Amino acid sequence: MNKQRSVTAERLYRNDARLEVRSAGVRSEAPRRVSEGELRWADVVFVMEREHKLWITTRFEGMALPPIDVLDIPDDFEVMDPALQEILRSLLDPEIAHLLENRPNGERTSDSADSE
Repeated sequence: MNKQRSVTAERLYRNDARLEVRSAGVRSEAPRRVSEGELRWADVVFVMEREHKLWITTRFEGMALPPIDVLDIPDDFEVMDPALQEILRSLLDPEIAHLLENRPNGERTSDSADSE
């Protein structure tokens, strides 16, 4: 419900001047739910589970979606759990470095983390 994993990811990267990040959930109870606008804004979407990717691709079928990468992080953590932070950094830091190396000059990278 966008309360633990993706919120943690957003908090870890929101002060990185090279990025613009947002988190959103796939469940209807999520405080911020994945929307067409969020997907149009994002250069890449990181989801926590394969089911999240399936939900997005099914719900927004026919829309030109940004790349969606599955992190495969189970819903076993509280927000800002140190172990979750370590997992997120180990998975996302290399991905972000790659995105930054391959972006057009002067553009910021927009990432969205979706979960719960």
